[in-house]
Amino acid sequence: MSDFNNYNNYNNDSSNYSSYVDNYDDSFNNGSQSGFGMGETTSYYFQSLVDTSAVIKKAFGLMVLALVITAIGAFITPPETAIAMMSGGSYFILILAELGLVFVSNYAIRNNNVILAGILYAAYSFVTGMTFSVLALVYTGSSITSVFLITSATFAIMCIYGYTTNADLSSIGNICIMGLLGLIIATVVNMVFLHSTGISLVLSYVGVLLFVGLTAYDVQKIKNMSETVGEDNENALALYGAFQLYLDFINLFLKLLRILGKRRR
Repeated sequence: MSDFNNYNNYNNDSSNYSSYVDNYDDSFNNGSQSGFGMGETTSYYFQSLVDTSAVIKKAFGLMVLALVITAIGAFITPPETAIAMMSGGSYFILILAELGLVFVSNYAIRNNNVILAGILYAAYSFVTGMTFSVLALVYTGSSITSVFLITSATFAIMCIYGYTTNADLSSIGNICIMGLLGLIIATVVNMVFLHSTGISLVLSYVGVLLFVGLTAYDVQKIKNMSETVGEDNENALALYGAFQLYLDFINLFLKLLRILGKRRR
C-alpha cells in the first residue's frame, strides 16, 4: 500500500470512509462464492495425469502475481477514485463487473482458453487493487502491514495442512460453502436494514473461520483435481486454483483487517 498522506484533505476522521471499506468487504463474499462453483464443473474437463506439484506451484505463483497486481492497483489509484467507484449506483456496477469477470473467467477456464482467463484474472486483481486504495484512509499503514503478515502466515499454514493432510476435507468444505452463503445473507441484511457495527464484527469473526477452512479445502481440491488433469489442461487448472486461492486470501485479509486493523483517528 502506498502513502496516502496527500489525501488528508478529505477528513482526519476515518469513520467517513469506513462504510466504503465495509461495503467492499461484503462484495468480496459474493465474488468468492461465485468462484467456489468452478471446481465441480471444471473438473469434468480435466483428464489424464500431470505432475501434481507442478500444478500447485503454478497456482501459487499466479496467486502471488495477482497480489502484486492488486498492490500496484492500490498504489496508483487515488482514494477519491475508489470512493467514487463504491458510491451509489457505481457500487452495484462494481459488484456486477467483478461477478462478470469471475463468471466469464470460469467459462474461459472450462473451455481451456487460458489467455482469456488470464487477462480476466489480471483485470479482476487490478480492479480489486483500485478499490483497496481507500483502506489507507481508514487504517494505519502499520496495522495494514501487520494484518497482511498475519494473513500470510495463517494462509500458509492452512495451505500446508490442506496439501499434506490425509483427511478428506470435502465435508468441511461443503459446510464452509453453506456457511458462506449464510454469511452473505446475514451481511446483506445487516448492511441494508440493521446497520449494526456489533453484528458486522461478529460476522467478520465467522468469516475468518470460514475462509480458514476454505483455504485448506481449496488446496486439497486443487491437489486432487491435478491428479486427473491432462497436460493440455494443466495451465487452466493452475489458473483456476490461483483464482480460488486469491479469493480466499483477499477475503481472509479483509476480515482480519476489520477485526485487528487500527483505524485512523
